[in-house]
Amino acid sequence: MARTAYVTDLKTLQGECSANYLRLSRLLGELGAGERREVALSGREQRFGTLHLEVLECAPYTTIVRVSQSGVLDAVIDPPCMRVHLYHDVRMAEVTDFQRHRHFHGRYRYPNARMHQPDEKLQLNRFLGEWLEHGMAHGHSLDATVLR
Repeated sequence: MARTAYVTDLKTLQGECSANYLRLSRLLGELGAGERREVALSGREQRFGTLHLEVLECAPYTTIVRVSQSGVLDAVIDPPCMRVHLYHDVRMAEVTDFQRHRHFHGRYRYPNARMHQPDEKLQLNRFLGEWLEHGMAHGHSLDATVLR
């Protein structure tokens, strides 16, 4: 039985990147280069971490943001950290760096040396979307910005 090659689903990837642009724009507000926003994540009765958003660079058409999280398991596992480029002219946000791995391709042959999934880029951008949605749903800004 022959396997067919994975074909990148550009429509889904672009939709995810557009939605992430809106989510990040909402969470960042008017932050400029070097500024940070911290969002306390909590459940019903306890706080379980903090979502950190830091604007690394601002230019007329792009903004680079570091998204990370700290929490109760930091001593056990590496907390998630990614760098995201916001492209203002097309209103899209793309993950360009995750856990210090950079430049993800649209598709990978599988198996490969780094064991990336065939749709690794889409999965990373989907993860960012779920992460930001969780922050907006369960977060409380520590600097008086309204998240909802």
